Amino acid sequence: MRISTAREIKAQLLSDATVLAAEAEVAPVPGRTDVAVGVGLLGVRRYGVAVRFSEGSPLSGDMVARGLALAGDDCDIREVGAVRPQQWTPQDMQARSRPLRPGLSVAHVAVTAGTIGAFVSSGEDGAVLVLSNNHVLADSDRASAGDVVVQPGPADGGSVGGDRIGVLHRAVPLRLGGTNVVDGATATVDEGVDVEIAHPAGMLAGWVAADDDDHVEKVGRTTGLTRGRITAIELDGLRVEYPVGTVTFDDQIEVASDGPGPFSAGGDSGSIVYAPDRLRAVGLLFAGSERGGPEGQGLTYCNPFGVVLDQLGVRLMQP
Repeated sequence: MRISTAREIKAQLLSDATVLAAEAEVAPVPGRTDVAVGVGLLGVRRYGVAVRFSEGSPLSGDMVARGLALAGDDCDIREVGAVRPQQWTPQDMQARSRPLRPGLSVAHVAVTAGTIGAFVSSGEDGAVLVLSNNHVLADSDRASAGDVVVQPGPADGGSVGGDRIGVLHRAVPLRLGGTNVVDGATATVDEGVDVEIAHPAGMLAGWVAADDDDHVEKVGRTTGLTRGRITAIELDGLRVEYPVGTVTFDDQIEVASDGPGPFSAGGDSGSIVYAPDRLRAVGLLFAGSERGGPEGQGLTYCNPFGVVLDQLGVRLMQP
């Protein structure tokens, strides 16, 4: 299937979902994920349609039937359970570490723990900034600029007294009543706190759009260095459950594990997903599903990295 055809079918399915929801008088309900539709990556230069739904979704039966009717064998259907921000779990607690580096535990003082994704800078003063998620550094819009950020995160023992590394700089707001593309935020690193900007594969040279069944890696606070492959792009209608409510995202990237364990787990939020062969960032990891991935391990969701940089007004730091 051509990518243009996949996009046309995706648009038709999203339109069908709107009509079906209206006919069934289905309203968004916290704790339930509605059907999401994207361009499925079925192989190198082989495209299809990705349909994702949670257990019990009232639209799943009709949407699956319509997807199969329009795309046939090129319709990739998965029941993924609830989709939540990748927040802290008790596994693999991370220690205090200096210099700071990608993959370490980090968080706002009122949050449990997430991950340092990368180091960026803005055009304002060239200060070193930590890049992670809004829900990691800005407590899902409940924090204020200047709030303290600690490494490790509080769930890993971090405290204001001895573990402060900087303060909240900027966050992309999460819109409960509209669509979102980015769950992102930055924190200004305090003077005197050293950073090491390289990822395990080397220094990232920039970013690239996700495409063509890309094989990717990430390094995160909970699962460390893992490998995966992109299984869908341009995923619209992804509903993610936050402490402040359910937030809808469009144009998202989906990643499945390409190894013996999951690609990500709670606490990996904020990790950079990158293409190791090109040393370029692809996405900012922010959420994961309960199921739907290989061996039922769940799927990972990422914001397109170029949009993250644009909405935060920053650029990747280079040596």
